[in-house]
Amino acid sequence: MTDYANDVLVSADWVEDHLEEFQRDDPAHRLVEVDVDTEAYEESHAPGAVGFNWETQLQDQTTRDVLTKEEFEDLMGSHGITEDSTVVLYGDNANWFAAYTYWQFKYWGHDDVRLMDGGRDYWLENDYPTTDEVPEFSAQTYTASGPRESIRAYRDDVENAIERGIPLVDVRSPEEFSGEILAPPGLQETAQRGGHIPGAKNISWAAVTKDDGTFKSFDELRDLYAEHGITGEGTTVAYCRIGERSSVAWFALHELLGYEDAINYDGSWTEWGNLVGAPIEKGN
Repeated sequence: MTDYANDVLVSADWVEDHLEEFQRDDPAHRLVEVDVDTEAYEESHAPGAVGFNWETQLQDQTTRDVLTKEEFEDLMGSHGITEDSTVVLYGDNANWFAAYTYWQFKYWGHDDVRLMDGGRDYWLENDYPTTDEVPEFSAQTYTASGPRESIRAYRDDVENAIERGIPLVDVRSPEEFSGEILAPPGLQETAQRGGHIPGAKNISWAAVTKDDGTFKSFDELRDLYAEHGITGEGTTVAYCRIGERSSVAWFALHELLGYEDAINYDGSWTEWGNLVGAPIEKGN
């Protein structure tokens, strides 16, 4: 993994080699599966992995915002995680929700957090060990050092990006980008209007991964974004519908390519598509 800018992506083989450490009560290492629901986790997961429900545990249910500092600290501590733990995340949908959780870990200042390349599907399809046993770890005290606002975009930042011509990366499908549909098939529509933020470039989240769900090489990622004029100079804003797919793109830009000014607009189209008077564009 040394070709990437930061050493934050681990292979399934690496995780398998460290399963014994992940199953210890010692908080030095924790493995976390993050899914949109926990039914899959309850059926099977990597030994020692704790399960997080992205919808109910990793966002405020009233404000649809990230967890507060206290909520994040409580969630981590209750699962035997400290601010010094090496945390490895993986999940369903090619790490959509794990990448969002990674971004939230970084937002709250956790230094040693990593993503397992390929996610849950890669682990299962390649016959790595699984179990249905839910581990129990001693509660710990977690102290967050964040927030690190430098990796997060708000609506004001998006308005500024439109005015200044700052690159906006819309990672949704072409159909969502054009306004033809409001959400991926089978998922809840969360906006009143379809389309995209003016000036945004449509670079799908899936373009950064290979067919098996693992990330493309550094050179492939660099060339992918360079084709659209994104070279790491200045700010780049990534967004999607609810902030999870854009976290995959943010991970590729900020963590793998090392583009320090890449930021994630987690409000995404759910916020922008519902704002009265906010400018939008339709079509490709």
